[in-house]
Amino acid sequence: MAHNYYQQTGGEEQVFLAECNLLENYGHQVYRYILNNDQIETTPPLELLGKTIWNRDVYREMRSLIQQHHIQIVHFHNTFPLISPAAYYAAKAEGAGVVQTFHNYRLLCPNALFLRDGKICEDCLGKAIPWQGIEHNCYRGSKSASAAVVTMLTTHRLLQTWNRQVDAYIALTDFARDKFIQGGLSPEKVFVKPNFVDLDPGVGEGKGGYALFVGRLSVEKGIDVLLDAWAQIGTKIPLKILGDGLLASEVSKATKNLPGIEWLGRRPMDDVYALMQNAQFLIFPSKWYEGLPRTLIESFACGTPVIAANLGAMSSFVTPYETGLHFQPGNSDDLVTQVEWAIAHPELLSNMRHKARTDFEVKYTPENNYWQMLDIYRLAIGERSI
Repeated sequence: MAHNYYQQTGGEEQVFLAECNLLENYGHQVYRYILNNDQIETTPPLELLGKTIWNRDVYREMRSLIQQHHIQIVHFHNTFPLISPAAYYAAKAEGAGVVQTFHNYRLLCPNALFLRDGKICEDCLGKAIPWQGIEHNCYRGSKSASAAVVTMLTTHRLLQTWNRQVDAYIALTDFARDKFIQGGLSPEKVFVKPNFVDLDPGVGEGKGGYALFVGRLSVEKGIDVLLDAWAQIGTKIPLKILGDGLLASEVSKATKNLPGIEWLGRRPMDDVYALMQNAQFLIFPSKWYEGLPRTLIESFACGTPVIAANLGAMSSFVTPYETGLHFQPGNSDDLVTQVEWAIAHPELLSNMRHKARTDFEVKYTPENNYWQMLDIYRLAIGERSI
């Protein structure tokens, strides 16, 4: 299992570790190959560009690791930027099956989110050279950094790396699968397997009398929509915000100026689960398509309905009036309408709790996930046993 850690850890790291542990629990021998983006700060720009396109050190290390341990499958979560696509070639050269999970849309969009200026943008989808990513400074707000990403994407599209060197891709939702096929991947190689929750938090009663947001405090997560909505909702139902990020100062300011908002910062998972179990509902106002956030699955595991933007993964994950509610993406007024509807219908909200928990038990348990993953692995290596 291979993963390039981000500078700010999040859901991808949790999924990576959970899947490693899941395979070990079922008796498989798992080796973890990890690089960390903290190294970026001390790497000269030209050297970083070279490693982003083809990291020779990783290529050698990966081949050696596969030879030494007779590895059958190399499952990648994130290769950007330090692991690089060179690792695919190393695995294939040693006869190992190659699997890549898509947690975002990096293969199709330089900033990985299909989001620009707070709105959905698909300008680069399906383009051999996603030059508009450079024009709009889509990666880290930098033209040079964006050019590095575009160069990597263009190079490996020309080499046909994505279709020739990877045996199976894992998309987290049908929506994501369709996007990657639209972007040029072979349909027969893209499979759908959702994330899961490895430790069942158990069902709560939702009697805390508050709404809850859990996640990164950033533009793409729709924090501005959330705060605008609570400027209208006020104390009709208190809002508790869990998380940290670039917009922390705005959230802190809102807690002082708007009644009914409490910011709790980062908390241990036990605290997060306790707050989820007692929340009347979770708010998920994200502005980008999302992969399949563990936060949503954890909420269902707790029996907590979700009021989510009707966009991307959230559209299919939440079934309106059964496991939660939808609101128009980016529309704080519509979010207010849905919150007020939920407050006014406590009996229906109670029914949603049961259906959300049932959805979790049917779709998002470790057991179900293991067998789905094993099927994909078998397809990736053909008829060889694992």
